[in-house]
Amino acid sequence: MHAFQFQTTKSILCEVGATAKIGELMAAMGCKKVAFVTDKMILELGLAQASLDGLKSAGVGVHIIDDVVADPPEAMILKAVEEAKAEGIDGVVSVGGGSSLDTAKLIAVLVGSDQPIEEMYGVGLVKGGRLPMVLAPTTAGTGSEVTPISIVTTGTNEKKGVVSPQLLPDWAILDAELTVGLPAAVTAATGIDAMVHAIEAYTSKHKKNIVSDTLARQALDLLGANIHTACTNGGDRDARSNMLLGSMLAGMAFANAPVAAVHALAYPLGGHFHVPHGLSNALVLPYVLDFNMSEAAEQYAEIGPIIFPELAGKSAAAIGEGMVEGFKAMGPKLGMQSKLAEVGVNHNHLPMLAEDAMKQTRLLVNNPREMTYEAALDIYTQAL
Repeated sequence: MHAFQFQTTKSILCEVGATAKIGELMAAMGCKKVAFVTDKMILELGLAQASLDGLKSAGVGVHIIDDVVADPPEAMILKAVEEAKAEGIDGVVSVGGGSSLDTAKLIAVLVGSDQPIEEMYGVGLVKGGRLPMVLAPTTAGTGSEVTPISIVTTGTNEKKGVVSPQLLPDWAILDAELTVGLPAAVTAATGIDAMVHAIEAYTSKHKKNIVSDTLARQALDLLGANIHTACTNGGDRDARSNMLLGSMLAGMAFANAPVAAVHALAYPLGGHFHVPHGLSNALVLPYVLDFNMSEAAEQYAEIGPIIFPELAGKSAAAIGEGMVEGFKAMGPKLGMQSKLAEVGVNHNHLPMLAEDAMKQTRLLVNNPREMTYEAALDIYTQAL
């Protein structure tokens, strides 16, 4: 057996209504006042109320940071860190989407550190520890609650990652109540995002291992079996819970067997056109799958029937082709955009996108087939 290393979040609480217990958890870790990281929409929808009430009941003070935006800019994160320092916080809680969770993770390491954020970009470069932290996702997609990764948009609209075990929280809270109101299109995009995490972990060229493989397969089983119900009957709490669990398992998988070209080609779409991350992944996924077929057909044959049961018993080639066509059809069927032109991209933008994708060397090194500028340009052209 190949030697491998596997790290994940220390503790997980999966229960409808579990966010009400966040106050108890923070108090048990000795916290007196926490930074509560979210966005204005989460507050307006009341999704944070149970956790805020729980913190108050536990005697834990709260400083709300609610100006988080998608693709969190470095300047916004640094402003939040200064706020948190001024408030004397000793813990961090986040209830929100991937951007809020990613922001919270960086606040937790930066508040007590003199290390500049620019020195943290890369793998394993964070020095020192972090504050106690609890993360509760409001979408079933990013898996950020169990990944040691935070993605930041720099001043140049380029996405960079901080990857370090200090970013793993003390607790991940999976509360289906938080996802019940998600629109179908958002549910679909984030669900496909989670599937991408599992697929890329399963086919990753580096660090692929038996634990991440097992988690990826189970994630795809949960996500594939529940995404249609979650989109068409958003109040189904069993389907919502299964999507959250599938997303978390996929997050555990790709945190240890890293993602590759789908994400590398998706990031420039978020950086330049502010396309939500899950939708960016979904838009390029079928064409990257097709590109990787020559090197990943065996793995596709193993996981394709888990996502699309009608592919069971077919040849490896037929399963691979079935996956490509299945994902091309899935987005529109679930109410999502399916082409780059629908999100504001035109032919003139493609060279810039391909150039930016090639800068994602941290991700491209994991792709089962070597990605070139010409190949990236061709994939964007097909997706247009």
